[in-house]
Amino acid sequence: MNDPQPPQLSWEKFLSEFVGTAILLFLGLSLVIAMYGAGSPVATIVPDLRQRMVISGFLFGAIGASIALSPVGKVSGAHVNPVVTLGFWLFGKMSSLEAAGFVLAQLSGGVAGSVPLLAWGVMGRSIDFGATTPGQGYSVAAALVGEVATTFALISALCVFIGVRPLRKYTPFMIPFLYAIMCPLEAPISGISTNPARSFGPSVISGQWTEWWIYWAGPIVGTVAAIALFRFVGVRVEEARLYYFESDLRHRPLRPSAPARAART
Repeated sequence: MNDPQPPQLSWEKFLSEFVGTAILLFLGLSLVIAMYGAGSPVATIVPDLRQRMVISGFLFGAIGASIALSPVGKVSGAHVNPVVTLGFWLFGKMSSLEAAGFVLAQLSGGVAGSVPLLAWGVMGRSIDFGATTPGQGYSVAAALVGEVATTFALISALCVFIGVRPLRKYTPFMIPFLYAIMCPLEAPISGISTNPARSFGPSVISGQWTEWWIYWAGPIVGTVAAIALFRFVGVRVEEARLYYFESDLRHRPLRPSAPARAART
């Protein structure tokens, strides 16, 4: 794959991904602990586990959507997920160096956002601070397939909403509804990660590494399959961003081409 030329490296974007991922994990996993941790008051208010999964899936997705709409998200495009960055790289919208910087920022942000979860104490420890592991009674293969399928669904939905211009501005608002559907279906099987940084952070602070490779392999395979499909059918992605209006592109200064830069020098 040919990298876009020249590589565009921006510490502001890396910092944005770090902060955005940290916020996603701190708020999202605090929600998970409040919903499912030992002694959770939410379990008394909403005793039906499936209903809580729908609610937590929607709210977790809403946190991600809010980051995309925030000033932090608008700096980098609010990937906050290594496989989203992988998808944009496979579409040729990021250089390898920039993509690597994004992934490192996301993983370190995931750890930084998970450290404050220790304040949940016993309630957090009861569910390993939201670490993802295969569900009781489900095989490793089932968990792996579940991660492939749910990540394929996520990346496919992003390709549709980002690639179809009339839908583009609604991309963040799709995410909560998608997770509200996927969470009750997949959470009992794999814990539904779809995001290696989301799994990495709580594993670091809890020491829970059971079948950790699933939460890399599954999302990567699901992403590669989705991008291959949408490249085959001709979907085009203009920017490595989850959310932007056409005006964001119209008002952006045009970068001169490589021959033009060479001519000036």
